[in-house]
Amino acid sequence: MTTEHMLRMGDGKRVYLTKEQILTDLRDGMADAVDLGDIPELSGDELDKLMDIITMPSRMVGVEAGMEVPVTHDIGTIRLDGDQGNSGVGIPSSRLVGCMVHERAFGADTMELGHIDYSYKPVKPVIAQEMQTMEVCQQNMVIPLLYGAMPNMGLYYTPDGPFENPGDLMKAFKIQEAQESMEHAAKHLTRDIVWIMQRMMASGADGVNFDTIGAAGDGDMYASLHAIEALRKQYPDMYIEAGMAGELMLGLHGEMAYDGTVLAGLWPHQQAPLVAKAGANIFGPVVNTNTSKSFAWNLGRAVTFIKAAVKASSIPCHVNMGMGVGGIPMLETPTIDAVSRASKAMVELAGVDGI
Repeated sequence: MTTEHMLRMGDGKRVYLTKEQILTDLRDGMADAVDLGDIPELSGDELDKLMDIITMPSRMVGVEAGMEVPVTHDIGTIRLDGDQGNSGVGIPSSRLVGCMVHERAFGADTMELGHIDYSYKPVKPVIAQEMQTMEVCQQNMVIPLLYGAMPNMGLYYTPDGPFENPGDLMKAFKIQEAQESMEHAAKHLTRDIVWIMQRMMASGADGVNFDTIGAAGDGDMYASLHAIEALRKQYPDMYIEAGMAGELMLGLHGEMAYDGTVLAGLWPHQQAPLVAKAGANIFGPVVNTNTSKSFAWNLGRAVTFIKAAVKASSIPCHVNMGMGVGGIPMLETPTIDAVSRASKAMVELAGVDGI
C-alpha cells in the first residue's frame, strides 16, 4: 500500500499525497519561480531536504539547534486587541499592555507600535497621541520598539484623498493624467512618512517598519524608497525595516525609477539591492501563495525565490511568513503544521536571517 502524507492546499484544505506527487509539485513550483525570476534552480540535495521537512511526522517542526533566527513583527498590538477580521483576537487591552505582553510573555525579539488603521496618513491628525504612547511604551520596555505602518498610497486618491484616482483616469484613457496623479501622491506620501517618523524618533522610537511596500504599485515603492533615503540621511543610526506587499512590483505607473532602475516588474531578488541602496537595515521579501496549488508546490516556489533574494541582498533578509505568503496557506489563522515547516525551510534552505 502506498504511503500518503497529509499536506495543505494553498487555501488550507487538507490533502493526502504520495512522495512521488509531493516531489512533482516541489519541482513544478521551483520551475515556476526559475522561469518567472530567471533565477537558479534548487539542487537535488535541497529538494530532498524540502521533502524531508514536508513529510516529517510531527504536527509541528523546528529548526536545528544553533539555527534560530530573530523574529520581527508587523501590525503591532492589533493582533491582541484587534477584531478577528483584522488578525486580532479581541482581547481588550491598551497598546502599552500589548507591547509588554509581547516582550515579557511571548518573548518577542522586537516589537512595534502601530495605529489601529495601520497606515501613515491617518496618523497625522493623532500624532500627539502616538508620540505620547511611544514615549510611555519606551519607558516600560527593553527590546527595540519600532513604529510600524503601511505606506498605503491608495489613501491619497479620491474619494479618500486629494488626487484623482488613477484607475478612473486610465479607464478614460487619460494615461498621462493618471501617471501625474501617482507622481503627486508619491511626493505627499514621502513627505508624510518623514514628518511622522521625525516626531516618533523625537519620542524615543528605535526605528520604523515599512509594512507592505508597493501595495499600491510602483508609485508606492517609489515614495517609500525616497522616505527611507531621507530618514537614513537624517538619522544615521535609525533601524529601518522595509517589508514588501507582494512578490512582483506592479507597474501601475510603469516608468517610475529609483537609482536608474525602473521599479515596475521587479522580483524579490531585484528589489533587495534598491532597498539596501535607499538605506534600510532589513529587507522583507514576499512570495505569494497560489490557493489552487499544494503546500509542496508553493513552498518549492517560495524557497527558490527567497534563496535568490538572500543571495542578492547586502542587508539581512527577514522573509514575510504568514497568511498567504512564504508558502503558507491563505488562512486568517494559518495552521501550525504549514507555518512551522515553511519557516524551517526558509531558515535552513533559503538562508534567511529572520522572519
